[in-house]
Amino acid sequence: MAQLRIGIDLGGTKIAGIALDESGRVLAERRVATPRGDYDASLRAIAALVGALEHAAGGSGTVGIGIPGALVPETGRVKNANSTWLNGRPLGDDLSHVLGRPVRLENDANCLAVSEAVDGAGEGLAVVWAVILGTGVGSGIALAGRALSGRQRIAGEWGHNPLPSPGDDERPGPACYCGRHGCLETWLSGPGLAADHARRTDRAMSGEAIVAAMRAGDAAAAATFGRWLDRLGRGLAGVVNVLDPDAIVLGGGLSTIPEIYDALPERVAPHIFGGGFATPIRPSRHGDASGVRGAAWLWNGEDAPAA
Repeated sequence: MAQLRIGIDLGGTKIAGIALDESGRVLAERRVATPRGDYDASLRAIAALVGALEHAAGGSGTVGIGIPGALVPETGRVKNANSTWLNGRPLGDDLSHVLGRPVRLENDANCLAVSEAVDGAGEGLAVVWAVILGTGVGSGIALAGRALSGRQRIAGEWGHNPLPSPGDDERPGPACYCGRHGCLETWLSGPGLAADHARRTDRAMSGEAIVAAMRAGDAAAAATFGRWLDRLGRGLAGVVNVLDPDAIVLGGGLSTIPEIYDALPERVAPHIFGGGFATPIRPSRHGDASGVRGAAWLWNGEDAPAA
């Protein structure tokens, strides 16, 4: 039987699965609804999805899983998952048991970084920082194609850092669900963009509508987008000054705005230590499929050890 690389992306509303061959070619794809709130049903759904992928692709293989949280190193239990029924559960051990083989679990943002580092927009580069700009804001880091998890398994948790160099009108910043104020997520997410526009104009508009209005010449929408770009530039620069990645890859719904890529470098550059900014900023090559592909690449060419 063919040796596969199977990836699972365990989301809050759907579970996506993919089977890749050794070269990264897609052999099978499936998705099912997530059994929200039901941990045991989630285990069964993942096991059935892996079985369906292996049957369709005509092989068996390693399994990597992207989750909306992280595993506590000392206990192997899930923390920080917005799919709250996973928190406190030994998800890796339980999945290894039901699948009859070892599995690897990583935060879904780290899976994005791995995907883009292995065969995406950061292919061949040593340090790839992948940033998610969507309903939420987060990031992941890949070093030589491997996820950097960190000791606390919070490497890349960029969205819950404060906005750098806030102006008087940006302090203390919007309240965040994490209990703090002024987190990058409250400014840079899609809802954060919409909320900033509403505060300035008393007009409730979605992020998509704001961008459309900007393109149509609306001055207020253009000003909102300019503030968002400026804040994004400051937020990126803070990490560039520490990590100095070879590429920054953007994912999530807001990453599809083409105007970002020409305008953003000049917003980052003034905040870089020593001046100058040459790091490429690119959209993700694999789009919505990047997370599940990254989960498949968590083994990155290795065969799973015997269960």
